[in-house]
Amino acid sequence: MAEENVEKAYKQLADTILEHNPGVDLGRVRAAFEVADRAHAGQKRKAGTPYVTHCVAAAEICAEMGLDEDSIVAALLHDCIEDTALTHEDIAKRFGEPVAAIVEGVAKLTRVVYTSKEEEQMNNLRKMLIAMVKDIRVILIKIADRLHNMRTMEYQSEAKQREKALETMELYTPIAHRLGMQKIKWELEDLSLKYLDPFGYEAIRQGLEQKKVANVEFLSHIQDSITQRLESVGIKCTVSGRVKHIYSIYRKMYGQNKQFSEVMDLFAFRVIVDDIAECYNVLGYIHEMYRPLPGHFKDYIGTPKPNMYQSLHTTVIGQEGQPFEVQIRTWEMHRTAEYGIAAHWKYKEGVQASQADEEKFAWVRRLLETQQESDSQDFFQALKVDLFADEVFVFTPQADVINLPAGSTPIDFAYNIHSAVGNSMTGAVVNGRIVPFSHVLQSGDIVEIITSKSSKGPSRDWLNMVKSSEARNKIRQWFKRERREENIVHGRMAFDSEMRRAGLSMADITNEAYLPTILKRLSFSSLDDMYAAIGYGGLSAQKTANKIKDILRQLEKTNAKAEEGIESIKWTAPEKPRKAVHGIVVEGLDNCLVKFSRCCTPVPGDDIAGFITRGYGVSIHRKDCPNYISSVEKPEERDRWVKVSWADTIDEKYVTTLSITARDRDGLVMDVATVLNGLKIKVNSLNARGIGDGIAVVFLTIEVANLSELKSAIVKLMNVQGVSEIKRSAQPGNGHKK
Repeated sequence: MAEENVEKAYKQLADTILEHNPGVDLGRVRAAFEVADRAHAGQKRKAGTPYVTHCVAAAEICAEMGLDEDSIVAALLHDCIEDTALTHEDIAKRFGEPVAAIVEGVAKLTRVVYTSKEEEQMNNLRKMLIAMVKDIRVILIKIADRLHNMRTMEYQSEAKQREKALETMELYTPIAHRLGMQKIKWELEDLSLKYLDPFGYEAIRQGLEQKKVANVEFLSHIQDSITQRLESVGIKCTVSGRVKHIYSIYRKMYGQNKQFSEVMDLFAFRVIVDDIAECYNVLGYIHEMYRPLPGHFKDYIGTPKPNMYQSLHTTVIGQEGQPFEVQIRTWEMHRTAEYGIAAHWKYKEGVQASQADEEKFAWVRRLLETQQESDSQDFFQALKVDLFADEVFVFTPQADVINLPAGSTPIDFAYNIHSAVGNSMTGAVVNGRIVPFSHVLQSGDIVEIITSKSSKGPSRDWLNMVKSSEARNKIRQWFKRERREENIVHGRMAFDSEMRRAGLSMADITNEAYLPTILKRLSFSSLDDMYAAIGYGGLSAQKTANKIKDILRQLEKTNAKAEEGIESIKWTAPEKPRKAVHGIVVEGLDNCLVKFSRCCTPVPGDDIAGFITRGYGVSIHRKDCPNYISSVEKPEERDRWVKVSWADTIDEKYVTTLSITARDRDGLVMDVATVLNGLKIKVNSLNARGIGDGIAVVFLTIEVANLSELKSAIVKLMNVQGVSEIKRSAQPGNGHKK
């Protein structure tokens, strides 16, 4: 039965390919399907279906977009590198390097474990943006993968449903919107809302269901009226109507504080014609048939959106008093509106993307370039504005269109033109009227910037007025370059204030024993450099003071231990130094194989012993390990224990494990991850499970340099709300990482 379902899914994929891109080599697609089927053999989805059906479904979504042959092949194989024994080389050898590169790109995105803290969101976004620059097909396949996962989310736990729905809303739907993929964006929004607010979703769904008959009648009536009128004047067209999707209604209800029964503009009609001239012709007839609502007309043909969307939008009122929207576009515009950048991708028949295609997402490169010096929080906030916010379209006096985030000011406009324009700006004129710098621009405004060679440059207050990250970064760059002395003064004042708040004094950090280490950890050569960075906005005074407080605490502990050690040192004859392996010196042996036990995962600073294994070298255990304690007393194993010690100098990181017992609550995992991120401790795995009675256990696998760093992390984690106990625990896998 399972084999029949798999073959049925593949046949549906083949039919979809023939419908949307008949030039695809189905023999190559079939070969990729069979490779994926074998690679995922035995793997099941939560629904109980063979895993390969998910790969086929993702490929079918890509085929519906009209993507090229390599994209469909890569979609079939997209989970092979991550979840099976297949390697990049295997795929490249069988299907070519371009396919292998796409699959590897999708796998790299998958490896990032999503949490809602901003540091991880920033990393996810940066990975996606870089993937877009390298090959947009990586993102298109990842969106197809997510769409099918959301379609089958009912088989997941409630917690997983909410987690994935939130991730989809915050990451995937905005990117789909920015790429112009409206059809997929709408479906992702509705599916996400279903799990984020099931009651709100169900209320709207039931409301639509109750009015279904009346809605169908209204849609049919308007559709027929428009079709007959346009055909009567010789316009060849296709007219369709729909009820707006659930999330669109949901936003209107909660944005305007309305009940479902109060939402009037539930309907949208689409008129598709053959050429642009006919679009404007149709608009005239629509306004002749129905009364247009003032202020509700948008010309996205003359002023396309950055995601290439083009259409005429007008909202009108019919004889029944029911308002509805009419969108008028050509067939080419319609395909772009449905699938965005995917409709224009030029990898057909092995031809690389044209320069025009490259320009269509040059905005990705600009986003990356303007964020190089931002810290994680600023980077993510700026991206949420630049990538996800609604846009406004304003004009230069020469009628050039400038696209800015909603809420932008004339300062944003000036810096969008050029850095020199922004830096020398002294005033702004909007629609012929002088306005303040804080004036919020609206779509259609004509903006003129007044400049002067005698301008003193930007004001620090501008940083609070601008909306776009591009303007904010250019202002910071100016202060960094032109006002170093001023930055040092401002930075020192802000830093002193935060130091006092943290309970520290300047004497604490200017101590000659500590200052070089502090500066090295913060990557500055002098305190003035640090003050300057704070002064121009490249560094947070609060975060810096807290980081220094942690550094001082570590240094004080290290010094205290060193002083204790001096008391107990006894002179002994020097011995020939033995060579360390992975930071371990084995008494009496050189260059022997060393491995770290999985049961206790020791790190430098732990009291350790070595056990001579049969064929696997010396296994390193902590002396408080239950396996060591029980084994060292057994006569048959006692002689296999040897003395080992840590090397004097260790430059490696070591994997160890913790189990955290805490009160089960929302945000627990996020808070744990945030602490570790603040300590710059790499997390190899993090998972949590409830054990009943409102208690949860979080299992961590982390990399640390030594016991001191581990203890510091434990102290910080104990301060997380609800944590009651932290223990070092066993974890499958090798305990050492080079």
